[in-house]
Amino acid sequence: MSQFSGMTWLNPPATATETAQGLAVTTAANTDFWRETHYGFTRHSGHALLQHVTGDFSAEVTVRGKYEALYDQAGLMFLLDDQHWIKAGIEVTDGRAVFSTVVTNGRSDWATMPLPFAPSPVRLRLTRHDSAIRVQVADPAGGWIMARLAYMPLRDPAQVGPMACSPERGGFTAQFSDYLCGPSIPRALHE
Repeated sequence: MSQFSGMTWLNPPATATETAQGLAVTTAANTDFWRETHYGFTRHSGHALLQHVTGDFSAEVTVRGKYEALYDQAGLMFLLDDQHWIKAGIEVTDGRAVFSTVVTNGRSDWATMPLPFAPSPVRLRLTRHDSAIRVQVADPAGGWIMARLAYMPLRDPAQVGPMACSPERGGFTAQFSDYLCGPSIPRALHE
């Protein structure tokens, strides 16, 4: 059975091919998820392969990408509706790939952090505990670094899954593998 079976596309990409190694995605032109802040526009055109979830959960995926153009991005998305969502993953800004999170509760709030390791491949995790979403990125030794802890309204059902966008072009390619979604990790923030 496919690790992506039962999932549905929000805005299907230009191409999506599932192989034994995972899912290869090529973005359509000028795709993004963003609401208003700083730029004054709203976009809900990015690609996300989503499954329904209820209650607490953890979702993980390994992401590889050919990050070249400004804002090329790939990672995970948590979605309640077009005004309440989180996207997290690798994104190109200021000429380099960084770990990026956008939390949207009506308006988008963007934060980035430098990666002390190569941006591809990267494993990331989103965990929901009640109204809190924890975003983590794995270091090469297998430990987890918390990148963001954010509020999201507690509503069910929600959706989660891999996402990719290319706001400045089309043709960005990303690969997703080893996708898991199941019971949440322990609530303690510090190991």
